[in-house]
Amino acid sequence: MQALVGSQDAAQRLSSTLVVVAHPDDEIVGAGSRLPLLREARFVYVSDGAPREGSDAARHGFSIDEYRQARRRELEAALGLCGIAPDRTIHLGIPDQETSLHLAEVARRLAGLIAQWDVHAVLTQPYEGGHPDHDATAFGVHAAVGLLRAGLAAVPEIVEMAGYHAGPQGPEAGVFLPHAHADAHAMSVSLDAAAQDRKRALIACHATQRETLARFPLHAERFRPAPAYDFTQPPHAGPLHYEQYPWGMTGARFRELAAQALDELGLEGRM
Repeated sequence: MQALVGSQDAAQRLSSTLVVVAHPDDEIVGAGSRLPLLREARFVYVSDGAPREGSDAARHGFSIDEYRQARRRELEAALGLCGIAPDRTIHLGIPDQETSLHLAEVARRLAGLIAQWDVHAVLTQPYEGGHPDHDATAFGVHAAVGLLRAGLAAVPEIVEMAGYHAGPQGPEAGVFLPHAHADAHAMSVSLDAAAQDRKRALIACHATQRETLARFPLHAERFRPAPAYDFTQPPHAGPLHYEQYPWGMTGARFRELAAQALDELGLEGRM
């Protein structure tokens, strides 16, 4: 994690990093200032960014397939500004908002990629109830590492980047849900005016997500070692952020699916 928040000289040390996010643009929200350090890393996008329900695509005048392609072009443009070539990315292709229905599959695929590429660190999203695809991606990463550990393979460090979650006064973005042990080792990167301008340029590449991305702070990015999550328990008390949206998922349903996936993977009580 120290290399991630270090200088440009750290780029070589980050070549064995795997960035795993749910959607095209999540890596910019959480770690946009760090992306130039990750030119030799690999990036996995779990969902395709295009919900099958179709209203997001229609709002932009696209069919679902056109919207999917537009989001891929936006992603490649943003990564290109950071010197990251398209061949550093892999797309699992799960429809947006449906990752929770493929938890075991995602875990197995990620475990294979981590082993294949000799990954030493995974940068990913926390389990916090912000979006079901984010929580499913966190599950996939932790379960993949659990599978490797169960097979007595070397396992990578999991590092989280802050996202968003429900708070007492509404959504909270750019900060973590509290966790005493993980927070003791958390690190923050302050973005000066020039760095904020560079991050704005990355965000601007994602024209279809302009309204959503405008909600996120630009002044800092936060990282911490991932805590050991119990995905069969709520990430926090009270309603989850995503439960206010008609995305076909509730916290209770997600936890039920997580328990089923853990049982299918033979990981119950081993993560």
